[in-house]
Amino acid sequence: MPLKYLQLLTSAQRSNKTNLHLGAYLAFVAGAVNAGGFLAIHRYTSHMSGIISGIGDDLALTDIIAVLGGISMLLSFLSGAATTAIIVNWGQRRNIYSIFALPLMLEAMLLLIFGVMGANLSIYTPLTIPAIALLLCYVMGLQNAIISKISNSEIRTTHMTGVMTDMGVELGRMFYWNKDKHANQIHYVKANRQKLKTHLTIFLMFLLGGIVGAISFKGVGYASVIPLSASMIAIAALQIYQDIKTA
Repeated sequence: MPLKYLQLLTSAQRSNKTNLHLGAYLAFVAGAVNAGGFLAIHRYTSHMSGIISGIGDDLALTDIIAVLGGISMLLSFLSGAATTAIIVNWGQRRNIYSIFALPLMLEAMLLLIFGVMGANLSIYTPLTIPAIALLLCYVMGLQNAIISKISNSEIRTTHMTGVMTDMGVELGRMFYWNKDKHANQIHYVKANRQKLKTHLTIFLMFLLGGIVGAISFKGVGYASVIPLSASMIAIAALQIYQDIKTA
């Protein structure tokens, strides 16, 4: 039963339940990587809003090196998202089982490399810190596109701005007072409780991941991402095995 459940998480046949469960798990991963990454390089790498704003600030201050760094991080995130799209579209054309598992496995392997080699990445920080930033941005772009493709852009896991906005909208609908309960349905305001539940779950898992990621990185350093990577490998491997078995 546990193996069947894990297999459903990356199945090409989706449901709202599996979308939510995978989204919640990936939100936890994103929160952990984002928090741990900040402790490693003092930069958040999961959302691009701050990076884009930083590019504008650095341009105003004529700090060209920082501008180039910000643009590189932006392009790295974009490349990660594009990689997922290429893999998923390639898999759909060939009707394989692992269309979503393959980009998840790629993310897992990159995080594993980051965790295993991390202890040696502080040897020459002027080179390794930019490399880590680009790697983490690429991984977050890769991941955000996975859940975006799976859920038809209804779920995001690497940044909470849209999640918080949608939560606010649904809360506003929930507390709205409909004076006439028999009014035309077009004018009757009703909250989408399922949508609110989904966004609340994603938010709480991202927050929990951030707490766990910060504490574990502070305690054991880069190796703290290895358990995350191992769990992602386990989830992705089941669908990949199905393709190998039927090849």
